[in-house]
Amino acid sequence: MCIVAAEPDFARQFDRTSADTCGRSLFDLLHPSCPPALHGHFARLSRGRCERFAERMVGVGRSGRVFSGELTGVAVQNLAGRFAGIVVQVRPDEQPPRASCDPLPATSRILLDPLDAQILEGIASGASTVQLAARLYLSRQGVEYHIRLMLRRMEAPNRAALVARAHSLGMLAVGQWPPRVLPEFFERER
Repeated sequence: MCIVAAEPDFARQFDRTSADTCGRSLFDLLHPSCPPALHGHFARLSRGRCERFAERMVGVGRSGRVFSGELTGVAVQNLAGRFAGIVVQVRPDEQPPRASCDPLPATSRILLDPLDAQILEGIASGASTVQLAARLYLSRQGVEYHIRLMLRRMEAPNRAALVARAHSLGMLAVGQWPPRVLPEFFERER
């Protein structure tokens, strides 16, 4: 899924130049929460099982700006009728005025230590403070302290908003239960 050519308008959507976009994986430009179905769509195109697809996507600009839209993939054949590549078009949704948006935290990539990651995973799975304290060998107050720090760091007013914010930032693996924080959001290895 390496980008071999990019029109300036395509690259601009991701706050990049054509030269900076070429050579990258398409998935480097997409938010980690993008549907896993995208991989299947591209595989079907490359095997000739379909000619095109359209799927919802979330793109990420170089500055961390996030936008949603529709990604369309079209299989291209060479003169011999064999698969030659895929043309990808991204059509962003209309963006609301920036003033009306709830901004993401200033840090584009929030990193968690292993303990905070375990607490976030526990909150996302519905565990109570007492359950988390017993599981992690901490006091109730210790768990609450870590939760308050994460609430402040991610600018979330409560636990539900904390999980929603973590999901929107792509911190939690999509389609996995129990919830898991992705390794790229760790300060150091578990």
